[in-house]
Amino acid sequence: MANVFDVAEYILRKHGEMTTMKLQKLVYYSQAWSLVWDEQPLFPEAIEAWANGPVVRALYEDHRGAFRVARIGRGNPDCLTKTQQNTIDNVLKFYGDRTSQWLSDLTHQEAPWKDARADVPPGEPCNAVISHAAMAEYYGSL
Repeated sequence: MANVFDVAEYILRKHGEMTTMKLQKLVYYSQAWSLVWDEQPLFPEAIEAWANGPVVRALYEDHRGAFRVARIGRGNPDCLTKTQQNTIDNVLKFYGDRTSQWLSDLTHQEAPWKDARADVPPGEPCNAVISHAAMAEYYGSL
């Protein structure tokens, strides 16, 4: 199975340099739509419901302190299957030209992030995991 670094590097190769927040959201939407369209996760790493939207902690640790990122040195996008690449390509077609703030705002309106945070006040830290089941159920109903 691919990992989050493989997916992130694929996104960067296809779309180019971007903010780390935007990368996190595109990774999130790639995972969500893979669960719906392909009925399997793209990567095993957990996605947490942070204050600014969904974040994969392992990816965050890799780019911590950077505002923009052009490359994830640990990623190997060549290990992604054609089906996985197609899923990510379709996510990029829809979400790729959106700003990081737009993507963050969108996740704040959607049930998987909101439900994972439950009663955590806006802006407060939270490391609750957004489950695959919650993502598949929500995005599958759209």
